Amino acid sequence: MADIVIIGAGTGGMPCAYEMREALGKEHTITMINASESFQFVPSNPWVAVGWRTAKDTTLPIRPYLEKKGIQFIADTVTAIDAKANSLTLAGGTTVDYDYLVITTGPKLAFEEVEGSGPDGHTLSVCTIGHAERAWDAYQEFVKNPGPIVVGAMPFASCFGPAYEFAFILDTDLCKRGIRDKVPMTFVTSEPYIGHLGLGGVGDSRGMLESELRSRHIKWVTNAKVSRVEAGKMIFDELNDEGEVKKAHELEFSYSMMLPAIKGVDAVANVEGLCNPRGFVIIDDNQRNPTYPNIYSAGVCVAIPPVEATPVPSGAPKTGYMIETMVTALVQNIKQELSGQQPTHTGTWNAICLADMGDTGAAFVACPQIPPRNVSWFKKGKWVHLAKIAFEKYFIRKMKKGTSEPIYEKYILKALKIEKLK
Repeated sequence: MADIVIIGAGTGGMPCAYEMREALGKEHTITMINASESFQFVPSNPWVAVGWRTAKDTTLPIRPYLEKKGIQFIADTVTAIDAKANSLTLAGGTTVDYDYLVITTGPKLAFEEVEGSGPDGHTLSVCTIGHAERAWDAYQEFVKNPGPIVVGAMPFASCFGPAYEFAFILDTDLCKRGIRDKVPMTFVTSEPYIGHLGLGGVGDSRGMLESELRSRHIKWVTNAKVSRVEAGKMIFDELNDEGEVKKAHELEFSYSMMLPAIKGVDAVANVEGLCNPRGFVIIDDNQRNPTYPNIYSAGVCVAIPPVEATPVPSGAPKTGYMIETMVTALVQNIKQELSGQQPTHTGTWNAICLADMGDTGAAFVACPQIPPRNVSWFKKGKWVHLAKIAFEKYFIRKMKKGTSEPIYEKYILKALKIEKLK
């Protein structure tokens, strides 16, 4: 019998636990460790921040659904990993031993890298449900006395989609409230150009997103290296393509949401030989760490090189479909190892995403993620807005049911009608 421990019950960890249970049967022990008692569907957080959703709509208790499947659950924080002794130390003081460790923690939100940023500083976030609720509280006060808004992404951010989503959702909501004319908006991003998305662009993402920003009267600044944030003021340098300062900015705002830099969580980053300098887990093609082959990882916490060097550092995003394939690969590889075989399964480098834009939406497919690509497709339409709403309900329903089926593959690829990517 093997003890498999999974750290992190997010959009990668929860499906991983369900898939692991179905693949391995009941003779092996599966334990999930997560700091919170609740699962949160992070893609819905921009809606929570404007009051279109509540935490009740987008979260669920983890314990009853996992235990129903015979999966043990520990609500605690992992403070240290002894990879040589195959042991974890928890904040509560207990230790947990493992035969196989799966790391699906997601990232550490590195607000400290920009002075004055983050919910404890002067900018807001939609990266967690708690952050989104604080953004909603601030937004309710903002609409009583509207003023300038700044939305965007800091240096070393990687998933830029939520920044665009939130800017467009804010625009839509302010129009519905009849106060859009009182709110100058600026999109400030570390991307080298609009629509780069950490992917070097996808299809006509640049032209389409520039057009959308322009039509909604949202100004933008790219190659933005934010150095600090003060109360109501963002200080940053706009760089040129050579990385030299093109213009210094001090932009005033009454409300700001900026995606932060991300790193690996401390307990993971502190293990020698496990991570790259930013604390992301190094993996081989089979999702295993080369130094500690009984440690697997998937999701935002894995090390993936940036698509290209950019004047302001940025990372490559890990979209839901990509994460799902990583999870399936590592589950099957652990199953092979337990049967005395060598791992053979690999995840995909294909990026597929649905992004809401308030009253419409954008979908993109990049296969593979790093150019040149076999498929590079980017489309806009109200159907994407509706598809994301439907997918939110579908995903949460499947987490309650405890399904091990490939959720993104079944739903999104069907919605996009791209059968050749299956």
